[in-house]
Amino acid sequence: MPSTLDLFGKKVKELRIERRISQEALAAACAVHRNFIGRVERGETNITFDRIMKIAGGLRVRPDELFALIPKPKAPEPHDTE
Repeated sequence: MPSTLDLFGKKVKELRIERRISQEALAAACAVHRNFIGRVERGETNITFDRIMKIAGGLRVRPDELFALIPKPKAPEPHDTE
């Protein structure tokens, strides 16, 4: 099963390609290096909230759209407190 970073990166790449934006153009719009965009798309880097917001802005999407492929986490099991 792919990691959350892999799924996040896959969605970033999918949205970038749909919009016909190069990695270079997205990187420029986000004020990051093109290599950073490549690492995000390959799930190779843990990304900060600030950079998530920049990428969402660069792609002109709501930030939650970047998480569309990530499954909803399961609720923790309640513990018996007796």
